[in-house]
Amino acid sequence: MHCRRTPGSARTARNLRVPGPASRPGIWSVLAVAAAAALALGGCSPAVDVAPAADAANPACAPMMVALPDAIGDARLRKTNSQATAAWGDPSQVILRCGVNVPGPTTDRCVSVNDVDWVIKEGNPVWTLTTFGREPATEILMDPNKISSATVLADLSGAAGKIKASRNCVGQEDLQHLPTSK
Repeated sequence: MHCRRTPGSARTARNLRVPGPASRPGIWSVLAVAAAAALALGGCSPAVDVAPAADAANPACAPMMVALPDAIGDARLRKTNSQATAAWGDPSQVILRCGVNVPGPTTDRCVSVNDVDWVIKEGNPVWTLTTFGREPATEILMDPNKISSATVLADLSGAAGKIKASRNCVGQEDLQHLPTSK
């Protein structure tokens, strides 16, 4: 089987930004998420170039990675060129990286989907969804104008749940029932 690249056939995932491995919260480095120009061995689909997270080699990522769904909504799983990463859609609509920094206490919005807590940072246009209370942490990048965050979290929480939780998000309603001091 021969695969021939025609002008304009390479697709890219544009405008996705992720924190660099050495960056501080709030400082972003650009991650060029693009389809590889070379053909994958055994197929015509280009691999998605995703920078691995600092702790991508953590063995705790493996059970989650093998449990990832083949599709999120209509977006099909694609090959990536880095350990503990995944991408769905062509062009990429969802990017996943296991082994990112574990979020500490935060005032950012946190939601629980199928017993997995996610910290949500709404960017424009890309949102960053990071597991809370699980080590290593998993990060998802997605554009809510292209794919529903509810679909993404519902489809990925089962896999993310393969990494054991050690703590949960606490909301204001949880703080109302604290014991009073005497």
